[in-house]
Amino acid sequence: MTDVREELGELLAQAREHLLYYRDLGLTHIGEEKKTATGESFAATKEESPVSETAAPKPAPIMPPPLPVESNAPETPLSALLMPPQSFPKQEITMAKKNEPQAPAIISLFGNATESQPETSPARETLPGSETLPARETLEDIRRDLGECQRCKLWTTRTNIVFGEGNPKAELMFVGEAPGADEDASGRPFVGRAGQLLTKMIEAINLKREDVYIANSLKSRPPGNRNPEADETRACIPFLYRQIACIHPKLIVTLGNPATQGLLETKTGISLLRGKFQNYPRIAGIKLLPTFHPAYLLRSPDKKRDAWEDMKKVRAFLRGEIEP
Repeated sequence: MTDVREELGELLAQAREHLLYYRDLGLTHIGEEKKTATGESFAATKEESPVSETAAPKPAPIMPPPLPVESNAPETPLSALLMPPQSFPKQEITMAKKNEPQAPAIISLFGNATESQPETSPARETLPGSETLPARETLEDIRRDLGECQRCKLWTTRTNIVFGEGNPKAELMFVGEAPGADEDASGRPFVGRAGQLLTKMIEAINLKREDVYIANSLKSRPPGNRNPEADETRACIPFLYRQIACIHPKLIVTLGNPATQGLLETKTGISLLRGKFQNYPRIAGIKLLPTFHPAYLLRSPDKKRDAWEDMKKVRAFLRGEIEP
């Protein structure tokens, strides 16, 4: 605060000297030119007045350049400007905060403080939701990404990729092991004898095939319907994970051992897991119920009763009659 007062005092001293110089020239008011008797301005009469040869011209004192004066400043008597510093009209000075850039202040000759206004660029517009995550992919996106897959050796022996089919918003999803010969020929899941039995199981709980979604862990048929090998499953099952995330069913029914172990990421066999609700480990809120594969039921008809008990649990769960 002391530095500001000292600087202001120096400015006022310079202003007084400057005004005294103007008074010696004949000026009595700022902003008003002295009129002669003929009405001409001071500047005009000064050029016409003769200069005495005997009187040496009085040298003008060396003065600093005049301070900027606001064009709209009011006319002020000279006597008011020659007041001592302590009685000079007070002006309010705001101290700049530490480390905060401040526009430079311009103090006018008449004690008015103005601030230079820096050029400001328009505010940058931030679109709402610009940092949100991308929208969930569709089944068409996943199928396009799968393409004519050659991620494992099964592409050399397959006829068609069997991606999956059904309601993309199904509450119930069936997942099998791999396509068989009929599925490989048609490109559709569960269309052979095992598929016909699965359709009857779906209809037995008062649903239609188009109400559910059906897929396999593998999209290509292993030769001779052999069990999938570990590298084949690793290459293909991520596409099944994405299908499940896209559909987001309430319940997944796994058909057989490979599908159950693949989705639960366990080595426990189907005999111990069958008919017991599990939590799908990759997405919270999705339940999983293992049961026998329809192809196994065709070979072991005595197990159909167990599978029917499992399907009744599926129906009760979807109706909200049981809470696993």
